[in-house]
Amino acid sequence: MSYEVAGDGDLVVMVMGTGSPGRVWKLHQVPALVAAGFRVVTFDSRGIGASPPAGSGLTIDDLVGDVASLIEHLGGGPAHVVGTSLGARVVQELALARPELVGKVVAMAAHARLDPVQSMFTSGQQALFDQGVTLPPAYHSAVTAVLNLSPATLRDEKAARDWLDVLEFSAGPMSAGERAQLAVSTQLRDRRDAYRDIRAPLLVVGFADDVMIPCALSREVADVVPGARYSEIPDTGHFGYLERPGEVNRLLVEFLGS
Repeated sequence: MSYEVAGDGDLVVMVMGTGSPGRVWKLHQVPALVAAGFRVVTFDSRGIGASPPAGSGLTIDDLVGDVASLIEHLGGGPAHVVGTSLGARVVQELALARPELVGKVVAMAAHARLDPVQSMFTSGQQALFDQGVTLPPAYHSAVTAVLNLSPATLRDEKAARDWLDVLEFSAGPMSAGERAQLAVSTQLRDRRDAYRDIRAPLLVVGFADDVMIPCALSREVADVVPGARYSEIPDTGHFGYLERPGEVNRLLVEFLGS
């Protein structure tokens, strides 16, 4: 596994969502957490970036096991864990399966299940890969913006153009690793009852305009985990940690440092 460590202090392991490399956290969240006195670890999950290929048959248990092994490699727990989207599922499952390794948990765009729209969308993304379909970069950037950013961001024409430029530049064919991680999401079953057994302190963060993981799904997680806190950030889509990093970082630092 490819990983990087920054800072000193209590360990915080950051877990990205489907298809995204760990370096995404380095733009906003890592500097804020290091400045607050934490030792922060980012990594590329299986099949992404410099980490080994995912292979066929990737499961959520594989991803959870990878994070557990990383924490053990870095000296053992308890470590705070922060995840978003699929990464939120990973840290939730880690808190359930290996509680001795986990301090506090932050789950952004948390979910215990996918509703029919999210399930069909995920299956459709897999079909694009399986059928060899690659969207034109400009169209890909526009679709990605609509699905992952808040309307508040897109109403600002300069901000919208900046985002579209970045998304178009980074557009490319889906990797086999991303395809494997999408398959993990389609295998997941409703875990609301199971999450009642999570005992680690949990902060669930919902992004108010998220259409990929609607806030209602995040609130479900907070509702079933004993003592969990729920915070919702306005004017944010699925990329809320990039759209409103100040608000996200404030929640992270306050919760992990309390």
